[in-house]
Amino acid sequence: MALWSGRFSEGTDSLVQQFTQSISYDKRLYPFDIQGSKAHAQMLAKQGIISQNDADEIIKGLDQILQDINDGNFEFDEALEDIHMNIEARLTERIGAPGAKLHTGRSRNDQVATDERLYLRFEADQTVELIRDMQRSLVSLADKYRALIMPGFTHLQHAQPVLFAHHLLAYVEMLERDIERFQDARKRLNRSPLGAGAIAGSTLPLDRNYTAKLLGFDDILHNSMDAVGDRDYIVEFLADLAIVAMHLSRLSEDIILWFSQEFGFIGLGDAFTTGSSLMPQKKNPDVAELTRGKTGRVYGHLIAMLTTLKGLPLTYNRDLQEDKEGLFDAIDTVKLSLATMSAMLGTLTANEKAMAKAAADPALEATDLAEWLVKQGVPFRDAHHQVGAFVGFCARNGIALNAASLEDMRKSIPAATEECLKLFNASSSVNARSLEGGTATVRVGEQIDRWKKALGL
Repeated sequence: MALWSGRFSEGTDSLVQQFTQSISYDKRLYPFDIQGSKAHAQMLAKQGIISQNDADEIIKGLDQILQDINDGNFEFDEALEDIHMNIEARLTERIGAPGAKLHTGRSRNDQVATDERLYLRFEADQTVELIRDMQRSLVSLADKYRALIMPGFTHLQHAQPVLFAHHLLAYVEMLERDIERFQDARKRLNRSPLGAGAIAGSTLPLDRNYTAKLLGFDDILHNSMDAVGDRDYIVEFLADLAIVAMHLSRLSEDIILWFSQEFGFIGLGDAFTTGSSLMPQKKNPDVAELTRGKTGRVYGHLIAMLTTLKGLPLTYNRDLQEDKEGLFDAIDTVKLSLATMSAMLGTLTANEKAMAKAAADPALEATDLAEWLVKQGVPFRDAHHQVGAFVGFCARNGIALNAASLEDMRKSIPAATEECLKLFNASSSVNARSLEGGTATVRVGEQIDRWKKALGL
């Protein structure tokens, strides 16, 4: 029998029971539901609403239920709808009358919002640690190949020579901002809705600040309708997950390209690749491809949550039950992607010869030539035009830029000297970019050392 069935004269149809239940997925909230209930019981006793003996019995019973669930000795009942009613029913069954007092001054509306915030606080910390592991994998790889030069790309076309380590460290910076987003979101979600009741609070002398303190919340939510009626903290968490997934997807795309025969820049360990059921020669970067593919799934959960919320009147509506499955899946997906990608990076090896060959393209130093002219006093737009004309001349005549004569160069660049012919060197080009944040070996080395210290490597 449902704990709310007093008003009804007949039982719930089996289809409705199946349609409305959430225990099949919200059971993962059990440690947080029990944590919140224990704090609520302590507060009820402190305020003299229930006796201390009743509170002690409740807390003891909840601890036993927690142990039963942890040990796999708890049978969840779909007829009891959700995790809250499953635990409360078992508690009352176990300890009798005191169990029936636990829900005093509380609604499932403020209870579930409390559970979710406690859960997301935990998951924020877990996700941050996985991102840190990902950063460590990238920094270790950058440290291993700190002097290796590759072509940098814009529009997927050769742009300028950069260090492979510099490319990897770009993702470390992105991931750091992802961490900051989770840490910032954690501050907003770490506020207690407990005591808001169903919509309007309670006539009982609850101490909301006391339960907030017991549960490690920084503050309470100060409007009871807002406390139970909004899920912006879930939207924000999903958005943060979506941004992490986007960064992982971009890294995956780089890895997929680099691993292709056309690039041949990297190798990946057999344990993190798969083969073909038909073509015996295949070695596919499935981890990177699936990470890229799962990103759309994470995006979908964010859009679904926004869509669920956009037309809801205040306060609680049963639509809000739809806040969980997508959230849980998005968290699981991103966490597994982080863990798997991080481990895969530990098997990545660079094909130094292939990278060096690609980076030897003299066209990569065209900008160096333009900037040399600027140093001679030529306006940049004029320098850019002259070098562009020289590149066009070489292309039309099938001549590599570093194979052209000074006489050929002067046809387009009147101020050219012998020094210009020496600019077509990837190492010199890289190390000339020694501004802070640049790709010069000394600057990248500083970045690597700074990150190693920050990450405990």
